[in-house]
Amino acid sequence: MSLADIETQTVVFTLDGETVTAGEDETIWQIAKRHGTTIPHLCWKDAPGYRSDGNCRACMVEIEGERVLAASCNRKPTPGMVVTTANERVNKNREMVFELLASDMPNREVSPDPESHFWKQVEQVGLDNPPRFPSGRPGAGKDIPVDSIFHDASHPSIAVNLDACISCGLCERACREVQVNDVIGMADRGTAAIPVFDIGDPMGLSTCVACGECVQACPTGALMEKTLLDDTATRRETYADAVKPSVCPFCGVGCQTEVSVKGNDIIKVDGRQGPANRGKLCVKGRFGMDYVMSPERLTRPLIRRSDVPKDAHARMTFSDISDVFREASWEEAMALAAGGFNTVRDRDGGHAIAGFGSAKGTNEEAYLFQKYIRQGFGTNNVDHCTRLCHASSVAALMEGVGSGAVSAPFTAADDSDCIMVIGARPEQNHPVAATYLKQAAKRGANLMVFDPRRQGLMRHATHPVVFKPGTDVPMLNAMIHTIIFEKLYDIQYIQANTEGFEALKEKVKDFSPEAMAEMCGVEAEYLRELARTFARSSKSIIFWGMGISQHVHGTDNARCLIALSLITGQIGRPGTGLHPLRGQNNVQGASDAGLIPMVYPNYKSVEDPDIRGKYEDAWGRSLDPAKGLTVVEIMGEVEAGNIKAMYVQGENPAMSDPDQNHARKALATLEHLVVQDIFLTETAWFADVILPASAQPEKPGTYTNSNRQVQLALPVRQPPGEARQDWEIMVDMARRSGLDWNYSGVGEVYTEMAAHMSSLDNISWNRLEREGMVCYPAKTEDGPGEEIIFYSGFPTESGRAKLVPTDLVPPDELPDDAFPMVLTTGRMLEHWHTGAMTRRATHLNAQESEAVVSMHPKDIGRRGLTRGQQVVVETRRGEVTLTLRADRDVTQGMLFIPFCFVEAPANFLTNPQLDPFGKIPEFKFSAARIRSAGAAATSEH
Repeated sequence: MSLADIETQTVVFTLDGETVTAGEDETIWQIAKRHGTTIPHLCWKDAPGYRSDGNCRACMVEIEGERVLAASCNRKPTPGMVVTTANERVNKNREMVFELLASDMPNREVSPDPESHFWKQVEQVGLDNPPRFPSGRPGAGKDIPVDSIFHDASHPSIAVNLDACISCGLCERACREVQVNDVIGMADRGTAAIPVFDIGDPMGLSTCVACGECVQACPTGALMEKTLLDDTATRRETYADAVKPSVCPFCGVGCQTEVSVKGNDIIKVDGRQGPANRGKLCVKGRFGMDYVMSPERLTRPLIRRSDVPKDAHARMTFSDISDVFREASWEEAMALAAGGFNTVRDRDGGHAIAGFGSAKGTNEEAYLFQKYIRQGFGTNNVDHCTRLCHASSVAALMEGVGSGAVSAPFTAADDSDCIMVIGARPEQNHPVAATYLKQAAKRGANLMVFDPRRQGLMRHATHPVVFKPGTDVPMLNAMIHTIIFEKLYDIQYIQANTEGFEALKEKVKDFSPEAMAEMCGVEAEYLRELARTFARSSKSIIFWGMGISQHVHGTDNARCLIALSLITGQIGRPGTGLHPLRGQNNVQGASDAGLIPMVYPNYKSVEDPDIRGKYEDAWGRSLDPAKGLTVVEIMGEVEAGNIKAMYVQGENPAMSDPDQNHARKALATLEHLVVQDIFLTETAWFADVILPASAQPEKPGTYTNSNRQVQLALPVRQPPGEARQDWEIMVDMARRSGLDWNYSGVGEVYTEMAAHMSSLDNISWNRLEREGMVCYPAKTEDGPGEEIIFYSGFPTESGRAKLVPTDLVPPDELPDDAFPMVLTTGRMLEHWHTGAMTRRATHLNAQESEAVVSMHPKDIGRRGLTRGQQVVVETRRGEVTLTLRADRDVTQGMLFIPFCFVEAPANFLTNPQLDPFGKIPEFKFSAARIRSAGAAATSEH
């Protein structure tokens, strides 16, 4: 950049007698802060996504030559301007502003939050006398609220005390502009202006999704976390001893957090300014952390009583634990746990052992776990939940572009002109990532949302697409056909960067929109419009979820998406790319670290003798030359009697595996099962030994989010009782299995892991301690990581991406007369994965505590059912009883069941048939039927 360019982008002016230089987009408030001058503020929030409003008049400054004071939060300087941030006139004005506002509020002593931002600003201004002015607002200056309009405790997590509201509008901007939820608005005018929810509903009955952004933004305590308030939900009584940085333990977004701790209890969580969340959180990250304080936490090792068979736990609860298990010392438990594995290994060989690791743990734990199974037992039978969520996506990505990682972060939506979302419901599963999609739509980007069910994100979409379930391939091939035969593809990009275009062109010639329209339920001309919009946009990006991957044709689904991106050149540039949204907080990192049966860390094949030789040299043991078994395959081998022992760390296959009758029967036949977890999960009931582990806020380590951002998290609290760090338990297990493991700490584990992973080059443990987060790949030791990859080729043998044609493969099991409906499963906003954590989070469970099946109201009436009644949903594998919920988003002919409710496990019903490439079960499509809980089962329905 030339000096002339710099001069045109800067402004020189005078601030409090000093000459300062500012960027042309900076406000006076921001410049003053940068120069160490603090200007009081109320309606302005110094955080990404918040625009200045200037309505509170607390930040006024004097500008030479102007008759009135100016709001510094939204005033930008001009060359030569002379600004004074504090003199007699400015100070008197501020005092008056704060005195008038204080007169409309309860006294500080009885304020909902006497330590709120407002009262701290009052201190800064120097106002220490009671306000002189009377107020017309109910409750102002009094001890007891007098008007129920101003007080609402209907929400499980958020208390509304509007007698403390100063009508600054921050909550409205937080809800409408930052989170784009459009729940809060301002009603009435003048001193009577207050926030309302929807059209005046109580907050607890509104469409509020409890993201809590309004709580974090509110400067007065008018909106507050109930965890900080007394029993009346009107006055604060709990204050933190410390506020510590951390990372959210839930989905793959990887939000950075600030955790307020009192003693050893987490009392509050705020969003931190991380690259993924920019200060935002969702309901789980903000209000779901009390799971770590649950009275059901495991605190001592447990050993199964010798007289209790493994299938005797049906209908048991945590209170029955002593009937099944006895407490033991760590020495006894570890000797039995490792000894059982050693016995099986020495008698039957290492292939009779399998391990399930966790995508909820750290990268270091994932690395150690797969190393223990491979080095200690000579088998590759090690897997984790990626097999049940994005295995087919990874298979297609590795085949097509040579990497299983995303090519661009979800924040790339900021730069996109066209955003395609398919097989994903980001508002429920990745709410913070969804904010970037909604914000992009508001600024004018095309947003295409594909789903067999309707969803809230479609309200923001320019192109909502509701298609028939299981018909992704014909729909996507019709779009590819349109792009190719209308010559909308990027021929230069194809020739320079891909291979296989002619075969793809030949394959899709019969898949015209006219030929595919009836099959997928989308009109031909609309399919053409979708294809044209995606191809003609200068920057298009694709996001997908488990609605793409959890099918027998899941790999083909992902191949189509990869082809769409490649033939249009929509990859390798800002605002473009491929992004499979990761479900768990560290599924990306666990996969990178080698917690997969066919690859070592960094996706290096276990069948490659050169690669295997390097690990044998490093680990000092002969290693298995054959691919291991996947999660579902392992269960089959357990039932067949070939696998006799399992080590399960942080996973819950008794809830997450398909066809639960089969999975639980298999677990009950194991000779030796060790479960390492924080709760007595459904899987733990089958265990011989249970080892109490540490929750995410209790341990150090790194996590890699969906954006490839490696983030360091440190403990914010101590594990309960005798619970131990997971990595320490694994090291102890390895030593007892004859391995010479000797790590001084997690940093040493990370360093060893990084030595095997070129993706972590230039990302040292010291750097993470210093910077907290680095995106991989990083080209230099101190330079930023690369958020956009594949800009100069692909990590394949040829350096080119591979276009893979796909055939039309139907779902494994289609509806018929006996089972006429389609059952699909998934997550809900308030609960995550199998519910082991969120069902024990009091605020989350209060919002969604009952197992439900959702069905379109017309289907409910047509079948003579009633919303709210108990119904039985049945497939060829089993049945569950739950409550019927009417939901117009569910397409007629479909049923939706969340898989988080142990009292009605959806996976008792799901189809275990596997995708042949990704080895992932078909969770998203099963033939089903429904009846009243009082009606007898019939062969026809």
